[in-house]
Amino acid sequence: MKVVIIGSGNVATHLGMALKNTGCIILEVFSRQMHNAECLAAMLEARAGTDLSKINREADLYLLSVSDASISAVAAALPPLKGVVAHTAGSIGMEELERFPLHGVLYPFQTFTKEKEVDFKTVPVLYEGNRSASRKMLNEVALSISGKVQKASGARRKALHVAAVFACNFVNHLYTLANDLMEKEGLDFSLLEPLIRETTQKALTMKPADAQTGPARRGDRLVSQAHLETLEAYPAQHDVYALLSESIFRYFRTKDELYDQL
Repeated sequence: MKVVIIGSGNVATHLGMALKNTGCIILEVFSRQMHNAECLAAMLEARAGTDLSKINREADLYLLSVSDASISAVAAALPPLKGVVAHTAGSIGMEELERFPLHGVLYPFQTFTKEKEVDFKTVPVLYEGNRSASRKMLNEVALSISGKVQKASGARRKALHVAAVFACNFVNHLYTLANDLMEKEGLDFSLLEPLIRETTQKALTMKPADAQTGPARRGDRLVSQAHLETLEAYPAQHDVYALLSESIFRYFRTKDELYDQL
């Protein structure tokens, strides 16, 4: 299969390498900056470019691995193409590519950084296509790189992406706030490692709600208030603590009230 990749960021890098390792021929890599295109193209043994009007029109698959906000503009800059044109975003519908006869989405559901290797076989890949031909190709491509493949509509991908922000981005921000707090108090973040590992393991082996602990879960507002007083010198941590504690209070108060009525 002949592939053209538009984009040179984290997703483009990992997806390009995964495709190359399955035997796909990466014809070209396009990016706004030639240096970025050349760096990824060198890894993929492909040609680098910045001018989309000169794109190879004989590819089977064109992957738009760019920011969500850029998908529409990039699609508009492309010439007519016969191959399948797909983007890799979770929250954008495939309708952004409807000017192409065959289009769809190939969404690898993982957080990527260029410097950290990822076993793509463990990465869930969700796909969607506008016709049977595009669905067939995207399904085959997904199965070639991943052991976890699922067809998913735009609405479901968007819901998954929102959930991922809670489970990944927000959680990591909480780690950041915890780390800042501990550094200011002369404590080492590694002290939290056993707790983080145990909490994550429980969330993966039982319902997260059943694994919830802490003063807010117990309804202990005295302890929560004492914590907030301790955090008065740390405005960012104070505000997040108050918001999340109240969310936990309300969530489990509703659950417990329903249980008491049974």
